[in-house]
Amino acid sequence: MNWTAKDHTWVICAYRESEYLEECIRSLKAQTVQSGIRIVTSTPNGYISALAAQYGLEVTVNRGEAGIGGDWNFGLDNGETELITLAHQDDVYEERYTEEMLRRMNRAREPILYFSDYGEIRDGQKVRNNRLLRVKRLMLIPTRLFPGAQWARRLSLRFGNPIPCPAVTYRKSVMAGERFGTRFQSNLDWEMTERLSRRKGSFVSSPKIRMYHRIHEGSTTSEVLGENRRSREDYEMMRKFWPEGIARALSRAYASSEKSNQTEKSNRTGEG
Repeated sequence: MNWTAKDHTWVICAYRESEYLEECIRSLKAQTVQSGIRIVTSTPNGYISALAAQYGLEVTVNRGEAGIGGDWNFGLDNGETELITLAHQDDVYEERYTEEMLRRMNRAREPILYFSDYGEIRDGQKVRNNRLLRVKRLMLIPTRLFPGAQWARRLSLRFGNPIPCPAVTYRKSVMAGERFGTRFQSNLDWEMTERLSRRKGSFVSSPKIRMYHRIHEGSTTSEVLGENRRSREDYEMMRKFWPEGIARALSRAYASSEKSNQTEKSNRTGEG
């Protein structure tokens, strides 16, 4: 492969008036290798328009299917390049994300997608290591060692979703015909990765932390956890890998581990 920055687009899925959106945009503008950036939203407003104008970004409004899945599908449809990263408005990206993504994708054999390691932002502080992050890194060992092996990819996904959605870059040609499921609110990325894990090719990855996911009560992850919807979705995903009894036990254990995504803040600010 010989992809360059011209083959990559950042698509920011913006929702309402996130106080963190500008920080996300600035992190993309600070990339050592500059690729295209655009914003998509199903909640157009003056705040998003003003930030887009300030940074010279195009805004496209999703007037079709609403919800997280609808917004992500709309984002993929509006990325005009082969490589697309769906950037979450509350998150920030390290300056070498694009540079390293292109380097590793170009070296890979039949890449399906790329993802980097990630950290968290809690109470404004970057967290590079905690129990949940360590467990997810252990889960990814098979995929990192054998990126082209279907059994390795599926082994990494059997106990939960260790691949951080906002750190993923998709190949649009591989995604042709694939859509994020709109009935899921939390596990739509895990469901997509499970489907892609069956494809011939490689899950390309970097063990380096190249982005930070913000944990706050306004994020969709925290909201879903609060509604107990996550446990139902976890069980449905576990059933793709395990018999019913094992799936129920694993989904309960996984839901317990994910409770660290809950915080004490209460106002919703966007999708994360």
